[in-house]
Amino acid sequence: MTPDACAGSAHIDDRSEFTAALRRALSMAARERARELCFVDPDFEAWPLEDPQVLGALTAWARLPKRQLLMIACRFDELPRRCPRFTAWRRDWAHVVECRATEVEASQVPTLLLAGTAHSLHLADRLQWRGHWLADDSEISAWREVVDVLMQRSDADFPANTLGL
Repeated sequence: MTPDACAGSAHIDDRSEFTAALRRALSMAARERARELCFVDPDFEAWPLEDPQVLGALTAWARLPKRQLLMIACRFDELPRRCPRFTAWRRDWAHVVECRATEVEASQVPTLLLAGTAHSLHLADRLQWRGHWLADDSEISAWREVVDVLMQRSDADFPANTLGL
């Protein structure tokens, strides 16, 4: 299935299309039993992580065996305050979620959802909400190399549970 067939358009031109594309990509990833999801963004501020459809799709996906969600950001410090439902979801599904904070400059961190051909997205312009579905394996492979570099320059962050007195 091509992005055109599943998304109506290969391009993302505004915030509502980005939200709809994320919902659609996550639903397809669950339906097609994608083994791994990768979310990359400087801070996930624009992501609809509180959206009930997004959380429902993530839950359906996480219930499948041997799943892994990798999240890479420059910082996660505002996420618990901004997204309490997602933070609770992250705590419940801690065994499938790995969060990493990268030392790479925020302007060099892309906005990506990688989950295989036909359900991977790249938001190229965060201000104008311009992006596209990643259409072929070579494009996805190139972004996976970027993710590998970010992983090499990152540390674990956003723990599921915080210990304290």
